[in-house]
Amino acid sequence: MKCPYCNHKEDKVVDSRETKEGMSIRRRRECLKCAKRFTTYEVIEYSMPMVIKKDERRETFDKQKIHNGIMKACEKRPISVEKIDEMVDDIEKQVYSKMEKEIPSTLIGELIMERLAKLDEVAYVRFASVYRQFKDINAYMNELKKFLVDK
Repeated sequence: MKCPYCNHKEDKVVDSRETKEGMSIRRRRECLKCAKRFTTYEVIEYSMPMVIKKDERRETFDKQKIHNGIMKACEKRPISVEKIDEMVDDIEKQVYSKMEKEIPSTLIGELIMERLAKLDEVAYVRFASVYRQFKDINAYMNELKKFLVDK
């Protein structure tokens, strides 16, 4: 690790702490040449799985797409951004924990719907209407009935 002040290659770790999410480690370092301190972060590098879309196309897993979809479903609902971020982080962890090189987009959709159903009924129905691509009002009503029975 080069010192950002003098480019010296040797330093010592003064302090190490896990971040509050537990997904990285914050390290305070001190340069052995100029004695200035700086902070570095150590994070796990995941290999991104490929997502198999319904039409068999493959694309790299994108956490931001999940976030955008959930934000749209939760628009004008009493749901904090922190709750949404927690949900997205949880889904991302589940996807990575499967250790698969490819995952179907349907799995991601189901994970999102499962969490939205517990969080907010309106957001769940909004997401389901786009995700399930309802063709008519009957398909929409059938989903609502399933949701009400599960409650």
